Amino acid sequence: MTTILELAAADSAGVRLADLADHLGAPRSSVHGLVKGLVATGYLRDDGGAYTIGPAVGALLTAAPPTVEQAAEPAMRDLVARFGETVMLASLIGDSVVYTETVESTQMIRYSAPLRTRRPLYPTSSGKCILAFATSRFRDNYLATHIADPGERERVGRELAEIATAGVAINRGETMPDVFGVGVPVVHNGRVAAVIAVAGPSNRMIDSIGDIAETAKAAAHEVSERMAGRR
Repeated sequence: MTTILELAAADSAGVRLADLADHLGAPRSSVHGLVKGLVATGYLRDDGGAYTIGPAVGALLTAAPPTVEQAAEPAMRDLVARFGETVMLASLIGDSVVYTETVESTQMIRYSAPLRTRRPLYPTSSGKCILAFATSRFRDNYLATHIADPGERERVGRELAEIATAGVAINRGETMPDVFGVGVPVVHNGRVAAVIAVAGPSNRMIDSIGDIAETAKAAAHEVSERMAGRR
């Protein structure tokens, strides 16, 4: 059925039954039954034997929930406007964190995030957030693979437990000297769909990091609500 809809959408004049049957390599009678069903439900319109896209397709697209990038953009811009630091949206790719969207600070000295580049989960603020809310199996495997010292693994495990309780991760110059980062999870359907991170020079962020963390948590909650269709 999706192929029928794609063919109808590709031709503004409409596609005829014989053309559909030829393209699908199926008997005209079988294709006619599928087309009749699509017309009956409003996904196709019969314009004198030429089938075009019907109104139900538009309604379906309108009802589609926003992607996490779409839902997060207004909140990210608000965070930049309030704190003047770069804001990123991060996702888990394999066992790495990747920034998929960014709204950069307009200040001359700022953190500039490389997009679509794999980075270690630990110790980035985004990666800490992902690890803190991951399954214990994923988290333990990651720490065992990437942190050789048992004592350090235990310390990181305690830090991640604290992050899970607080709902915010902080990186105080652990990835790059003089750069602080704050990461908060965007939760959708019971899992972390992405992480909103705020990063900038430590001398600007050090005194406001608590305010940044609380405001970013509220922003992430707003994004989660928007994805769920409650805003």
